[in-house]
Amino acid sequence: MAKIGRQVLGAALVAGSLCLAGAAWAGVKEGVEAWQAGNYSAAVNEWRPLADKGDADAQFNLGQAYKLGRGVPSPDLRIAQSWYEKAAQQGHAQAQANLGLILFQNGERQRAMPWIRKAAEAGDPRAQYVLGTALFNGDLIGKDWPRAYALMSLAADAGLPQAGTNLQAMDQYVPVDQRRQGLALKAQLARAAGPAPSRTAVGPRTAPQPNSAIASTLPAQAPARRVPITVMPVPARVLNPTPAARSAPVAVASASGGWKVQLGAFGNGGNARNAWSALRARAPGLAGLNPILVPAGAVTRLQAGPLASRAAADKACAAAKAAGAACFPVAP
Repeated sequence: MAKIGRQVLGAALVAGSLCLAGAAWAGVKEGVEAWQAGNYSAAVNEWRPLADKGDADAQFNLGQAYKLGRGVPSPDLRIAQSWYEKAAQQGHAQAQANLGLILFQNGERQRAMPWIRKAAEAGDPRAQYVLGTALFNGDLIGKDWPRAYALMSLAADAGLPQAGTNLQAMDQYVPVDQRRQGLALKAQLARAAGPAPSRTAVGPRTAPQPNSAIASTLPAQAPARRVPITVMPVPARVLNPTPAARSAPVAVASASGGWKVQLGAFGNGGNARNAWSALRARAPGLAGLNPILVPAGAVTRLQAGPLASRAAADKACAAAKAAGAACFPVAP
């Protein structure tokens, strides 16, 4: 798979063009240094003429400035989107990600998906999360659970908390053989994307790292159905597999009294109930345990208990994992 976002200097470039490229690189670097020092207006003044001349890194950074409202009169997502699109058309991976996510947020999902796919292939964890969710649910594109599992694993490894939540849900539904396929594909995708680009460091113009000064701020916790990505909410759907046969309602309870095991975290109680129904049918070793739904901010944790000891909790987790579920003990 080809790496996304490389700007290759051809052997036919004349010396004058090389000098211009070097001057643009220096100008972007000066803007980066001004931004990092908190002098946002000076950074924007460095980037604007370079962006007008077509420098993709300067265009991306101007988009960030307008998105955040720093060094410009006020935040303006319309102007930010226009700069992202200019940079994205030149193969700037971070611009492709931000453009795709803005379009997705604005309801232009068909137009967003090609950019999100490009950014996911280049290693952007936000794009991997959105694309992985879409592939799992069959939104806009066909279902592909191994690829969805691979992308969600990469996003979770990068520290995106929403991805970790969705990955736990996937563990309840994706068959073991498809998870293995996903993990093999994950390694291939990671090699194809190469090292994750630094969002602050200034690298050589031929390297895949853009001269991007502004780090994206990832949220500490994901809402149930509107997922904040960078500074804008993106309404990526929570995982929504075909519901399993429902059992008796699972009571929402506190996590008090005795050892328990945690079997996943879900965007809503209905998905947690479905997961329990499916897992109980596959794991006889969980017989006799009571399911417990524990509200935890924007997610609902599925736990089961009570259990008399840590050893009993470990035994229950072994049964759950043998059935292909994630599991860990929860102390009283």
